[in-house]
Amino acid sequence: MKDSPRQQFRWAPHVSGSAIAKPKDYEEHGHVDALHEYDAWRVLRERGDPLNVGDLLEAEDGQLRICKYVGFEPAQWIAPEPKQPSEPPAESAEPSAVTT
Repeated sequence: MKDSPRQQFRWAPHVSGSAIAKPKDYEEHGHVDALHEYDAWRVLRERGDPLNVGDLLEAEDGQLRICKYVGFEPAQWIAPEPKQPSEPPAESAEPSAVTT
């Protein structure tokens, strides 16, 4: 997780349930072979690159787990809302002149 959103996450109240993650707040940091998220936490800590609160682990099947003070909990990416197409300019009631 990038530093600025990490500070907001750290100070936010704990809520149970699936956390919402914004892709823009994260950077891929590599790959770790592990049996489960706690094994990944241990491997990364022993490697000298520990997980911090707010960091995400993504399994090969796409499931996300977020590191919290209380352990790991499910997370999901928030899908950005599609931009509404801007309405075309209203056509005037008068016909336009075409010159040839």
